[in-house]
Amino acid sequence: MRTIGLEEHFVTPELVGYGAGSASIAQPGAWKEASRRLLDLTGERIAGMDAAGLDVQVLSLNAPGIQAEPDPAVAVARAVAVNDLLAATIAEHPSRFAGFCALPLQDPQAAAKELERCVHQLGLRGALVNAHTQGRYLDDPELRVVWEYAEGLDVPLYLHPANGVDHPHVLSGHPELIGPMWSWGTDTASHVLRLIFGGVFDDFPEAKLLLGHMGEGLPYVLWRLDSRWGFHNHHGIELHRDNPSEYLRHNLYITTSGVCSAPPLLCALLALGSDHILFGTDYPFEEMDTATEFLRTAPISDEDRASIAHVNAERLLRL
Repeated sequence: MRTIGLEEHFVTPELVGYGAGSASIAQPGAWKEASRRLLDLTGERIAGMDAAGLDVQVLSLNAPGIQAEPDPAVAVARAVAVNDLLAATIAEHPSRFAGFCALPLQDPQAAAKELERCVHQLGLRGALVNAHTQGRYLDDPELRVVWEYAEGLDVPLYLHPANGVDHPHVLSGHPELIGPMWSWGTDTASHVLRLIFGGVFDDFPEAKLLLGHMGEGLPYVLWRLDSRWGFHNHHGIELHRDNPSEYLRHNLYITTSGVCSAPPLLCALLALGSDHILFGTDYPFEEMDTATEFLRTAPISDEDRASIAHVNAERLLRL
């Protein structure tokens, strides 16, 4: 069975420094090993893909990537350079790799044009966005131009977690809750809800959003969202689709990255349908063979397994 992974990270020596914040929340030994793997684009990575039965990785720059750069002009230049490198790597191994570009969202117009260049000239399949950009989220009115281009190009934006601008008071005194184990997921789910209630998907109804980690918990709260939206003070907000769940079922696609567990997969299948779930490994932070073995043995139909493994990715990314 052909298998395509959509959350497969890398970094370059020039951009390693942007990940210092992520290093602070990891076990030192684990971060050292992950860092070594991030820098290896083709050698050990391809051998690991072969051993795990992973046919294609859709590569993306590791968090927080370009978005950690405070200078917009530097961000633009570094995004162009890393996207050119990614395209060159794919060209050397076209049957094994595809890619999501990095965007210099510090400059929205430049980011939109870079997305267009990457899709039309470099053959990349969309973009991966790491949480906020210098405190600005994807519902910001100035970033509507990026959504306009993404919808027009018919490519997804993959929203990936990163360190937040700040931390909720409820996490104070508990640094163990900050990071991918907990806060990144709740931050990212909240970011998605900002897009819905901020009108992004009303302005761009056919925009496509990818979300990792089995949907960051959102597939499991659809009924509650709709019920409380009906009860809640709307503060002047109107939704064209009436209920939040309708946007999540229409605009959202999720990947299995970093969640190798049957119960949430089964819930996601019931909540979103098999045509909105794709495969990912979260390499190098999870093991490829663990993820592919999970997909092969999950208690789902062979038709759903094929959809998740490759059919949906081939359709969504035109692979």
